[in-house]
Amino acid sequence: MLIYDDVYTWEGWGGLLQLEAGKCRLKIFDLRKAPANGVVPLKSFVVIVSEAPLDPGQKKRFVSLRSHIGHIATLVARQFKLERQRTLWVEFYPEQRYGVQDEKVIPERYDEVNFTWQADRALAPHWTPLKPPLLDMVRQLQVHGRLDQDAG
Repeated sequence: MLIYDDVYTWEGWGGLLQLEAGKCRLKIFDLRKAPANGVVPLKSFVVIVSEAPLDPGQKKRFVSLRSHIGHIATLVARQFKLERQRTLWVEFYPEQRYGVQDEKVIPERYDEVNFTWQADRALAPHWTPLKPPLLDMVRQLQVHGRLDQDAG
């Protein structure tokens, strides 16, 4: 069911300058390979994109995941031969704590990203917060890497 789980890098443009090159954490699930209760869902693929861990010594991110999601989706769909209309694209942001004693919390967030596809390019992303039961399914995939009764 889990077909990719790693840091995904993409090349930028501008020759040697590699403008807008970047990396993200990427998980791809093929739900056709392990259908729940024998039922294959309408969206057969789930792609969860999140920010890649910082490199040692790196203090901040130089590339915004949100501003590159269309480029990422285009490259990932092409490389992994994903069916565009049968893929659920999700941006994941883990909980963040800040403040003197980490007393302030920004809760984790899962957003579905929908695109307008022209030819094989993902354009005009639109974000919608995931809600149960879809949120529960994606969270289970993110945490356990599978969908089953034992994982929840």
